[in-house]
Amino acid sequence: MIQAVIFDMFETLITHYHTPLYFGAQMAKDAGIPEDKFQSLWRPTEYERTIGKLTFEKTLESILRENNCYSEALLKKIVDKRVAAKEECFRYLHPEIIPMLTALKEKGLLIGLISNCFSEEADVIRRSELFTYFDAVYLSCEQGIQKPEEEIFKRCLESLSVKAENCVYIGDGGSSELEAARKLGMKAVQAVWYLQEGTTQPSKRKHDFFQLERPLDVLNLL
Repeated sequence: MIQAVIFDMFETLITHYHTPLYFGAQMAKDAGIPEDKFQSLWRPTEYERTIGKLTFEKTLESILRENNCYSEALLKKIVDKRVAAKEECFRYLHPEIIPMLTALKEKGLLIGLISNCFSEEADVIRRSELFTYFDAVYLSCEQGIQKPEEEIFKRCLESLSVKAENCVYIGDGGSSELEAARKLGMKAVQAVWYLQEGTTQPSKRKHDFFQLERPLDVLNLL
């Protein structure tokens, strides 16, 4: 008997790819730093930012100082644009996301969230309209661990007080999340409603997992 549904956030409940991107390339341009030089300092910090050892602000400040272009105004400009880009993602939800979450609540299902995310994303998630739907929220930058580590899944299951076999895990398939969820005994399915073939999205269809084409298709799993 399914008692809970746990979701991934990015490219599952929201997507970066319906709004203008503000990733390393765009930040490098605003900072006036050659992209390859910016990325050589930015990309190696991803893991430590994901598990909360580095904040976005501290990382960016270090890069700006390394390139002799630091100012409080420039730091604030890039931080504000990065946060605004993340907030914009929540304004372009698939039209079935809210109805789907509402229907799960009406059926008495518990809803969890497990997301690999950075400090600036965690703040945006907690301010979003989706946040009130979750009964348990496990964000990598707050937990100090990231998917596909089993511990972050176990913590969420424990918080929801459900066994893995009574839980559905839904994600776009990045970070080997579906494989980890399945290994723990959850029913793992791939959300593909935001998937745009041929783009720079990190995930592709995983044909060894059941795929959901629309958010409301989640209800058919129950």
